[in-house]
Amino acid sequence: MRIDLHTHSTASDGTQSPTELVEEAKASGLGMVALTDHDTTSGWEEAVAAAVRTGIRLVRGIEISCSRNHRSIHLLGYLPNPDDPRLVVELARSRDSRVTRMDRMIERMAADGIPVSVQEVRAQLAPGATLGRPHLADALVAKGIVADRDEAFRDLLHDGSRYYVGHYAPDPVTAIGIVRAAGGVPVLAHPFAMRMASVSDELVEELAAAGLAGLEAHHRDHEPADVERAVRLAQRHDLVVTGSSDYHGAGKLNRLGEHTTQPRQWSRIVEQSSGVKVVQP
Repeated sequence: MRIDLHTHSTASDGTQSPTELVEEAKASGLGMVALTDHDTTSGWEEAVAAAVRTGIRLVRGIEISCSRNHRSIHLLGYLPNPDDPRLVVELARSRDSRVTRMDRMIERMAADGIPVSVQEVRAQLAPGATLGRPHLADALVAKGIVADRDEAFRDLLHDGSRYYVGHYAPDPVTAIGIVRAAGGVPVLAHPFAMRMASVSDELVEELAAAGLAGLEAHHRDHEPADVERAVRLAQRHDLVVTGSSDYHGAGKLNRLGEHTTQPRQWSRIVEQSSGVKVVQP
């Protein structure tokens, strides 16, 4: 069975609805797909209905935006209870912070004569979706200011840009505790991608001691040496090794199933979960 454990829908910054994403996962030959939108579970219900109808196993998950020393770190949480009070509060805090952050980014752009409004950004947002920089990028594309999301992030929206504004993000140790308390299983997403340079071997050791379950080793943004490093660290700390596409529809070049997780590794994740179950067709 081919398993892809990292995808995004219009509930965050993907370009396909949860239904469309699940249908494409099935058409791509996947036997199991995880929906892991940023800081939200709002796409779960629609994805469940689509999975049952199309006949594919669905893993309900989230991707929590974390921060350590002003560096972004992303944590995937698989099969948590979405009604866990602490998880609900934490995700809401992150989403609310993204709204005020977007206002400030737009203000900085306006000061430099870049004509984009809050209304135009919100027009790119699906109902209930988590607001993020990709939606600002889409608004810039719609206005003809940039050609596509890649150009927007390369020239205007990258972390070092004069227009960049941070948002609330918990420390990864805190996030791991929250995911575990909700019965979920935490896995560090693309830990050695360029923008994730803060993830040192020492930090992986610290996170493993705090309850981290695995490392996403096989990912488009990892060079072969990164994959080897992740596998080595996983073996050292008895962590699960996963592979995923980090699919965003038309928002990125990533393709469904371009990296996958071995079933025996997935079994180790399921054994540690006590939140929601895998949706079976």
